[in-house]
Amino acid sequence: MSLDVSPRLLAEAEAGDIREADFVDTVRTSLPYAYDLVESLATKLHAGIAEFADNQTPPSSERERGQLLRALASDAIRGSLERHFGVALAFQNCHRVAAFRPEARDGRTYTRFTSTRAQVLNQSAELRDC
Repeated sequence: MSLDVSPRLLAEAEAGDIREADFVDTVRTSLPYAYDLVESLATKLHAGIAEFADNQTPPSSERERGQLLRALASDAIRGSLERHFGVALAFQNCHRVAAFRPEARDGRTYTRFTSTRAQVLNQSAELRDC
């Protein structure tokens, strides 16, 4: 299971729409490694002038790696994190996450980062089984 959903949030979802802030809080408590990583990348991005901020350090455990994969594989989770932090996320390998400004999605750097060429160039034997 990706998220530890409270009975209150589940009841709200069953009754209709939920507040995105409540969903993001559930992500924060359920997937703390992924949430903290995205938060740190967003903070770095917004504090500087670089086109993007990225993480190249592998998670220290399979549990953390699993959190990251679950967060970025879910359209709902990923989209909520992007809106919450005001970023566009890009993902390579098992841990290389990058935060871009949302308007960069049509730009050259984002396109290059998310290209098939970049994916191939960022492969290594250590990452094949991640």
